[in-house]
Amino acid sequence: MSKKKAPKLPAGKLTPRQETILELVVREFVNTAEPVGSKRLVETYRLGFSPATVRNEMKRLESLGYLTHPHTSAGRIPTHKGYRYFVQHLLPETRLPSTLRRTIRHQFFQVQGDMDQWMQLSASVLARTAHSAAISTPPRAEHVRFKHLELISLQPRTLLLVLVLQGGSVRQQVIPLDEPFTQAELSQISRQLNERLDNKDWTQIQQLDTSDLEPLARHVIRMVGETLYHEDRRLDEIYHEGLIYMLSAPEFADQAAARRLIEVFENPLVLEPFLSEVRTLPGVQVIIGGEGPYERLPNVSLILSRYGNPHHLAGVVGVIGPWRMPYARTISAVRFISHLLTGLLAQIYGYPVISEENEVPVTVAPQELEE
Repeated sequence: MSKKKAPKLPAGKLTPRQETILELVVREFVNTAEPVGSKRLVETYRLGFSPATVRNEMKRLESLGYLTHPHTSAGRIPTHKGYRYFVQHLLPETRLPSTLRRTIRHQFFQVQGDMDQWMQLSASVLARTAHSAAISTPPRAEHVRFKHLELISLQPRTLLLVLVLQGGSVRQQVIPLDEPFTQAELSQISRQLNERLDNKDWTQIQQLDTSDLEPLARHVIRMVGETLYHEDRRLDEIYHEGLIYMLSAPEFADQAAARRLIEVFENPLVLEPFLSEVRTLPGVQVIIGGEGPYERLPNVSLILSRYGNPHHLAGVVGVIGPWRMPYARTISAVRFISHLLTGLLAQIYGYPVISEENEVPVTVAPQELEE
């Protein structure tokens, strides 16, 4: 009688036994930061197969690129590819304990309406919950839009432009005049411009026909367009907390590794591309750095999520930690803070809540795993 062939697995898919062993290796290494041996897995988890079987499967996982062993150690540790597979296929769904959720909500409602404190509190809560570094960015529109302006007479030949952007940001600029204007004349021009510029971004303002307007009104429109253009390209302010947690991890004991980590936080250009992309995506995004577009993030994982409403105002919250991090708890914390901030912003600005806390799966970037 011929042997029955095992079912063929999809490309890049591990067998159930290999998945079990990979999951346990990740768990053990996250908890202990020490290479994991077959004997320890069998004794700790009472697996239904022998240490020899586990060793063979570990060798197979190593040959496939999911595990490696440091130096001459008999134990294995997960690779970049192993962590990605774990997050994408093996991560259990978890929620923060209800008592912790209530405590966090209470902290936010104590500073309700203060955006700076919300951002600082978001980073602080995530850092403490994940025992890692955390970041948050203020909410902003995909394209900054005009809301309102006032032209205020300071002197007969000097005025103050007060420009209010969608989202509440205010910009002021003093404008010298070639001829005197009364406050009544400036107020009339303000009303005219508010009607003409209502809710427009810089590209729409650039396309306006202003031939019917007087020179001062045309000049103000050019200034408003330039301001919105530069606001669109302004780097987000990044609030961060918990760097000390990262620097105390064994992965960053080396001075060179610590310097690279600090650069991630001190140079906003490192994080800006990832934050800009995440602001356009639903759900929690997991970036496991070290390869391809993420080579400037060696041995670092980013757990990021958009909050707010992408059609109005949206920001990003997240955690930055070593590859060896408690992914399930961290993801649940990031997801909860994102959902909480979304609700708070909706209350302030009155736009619809797009709830993503339980509906959108975690996405690992790049989305396609390496073969």
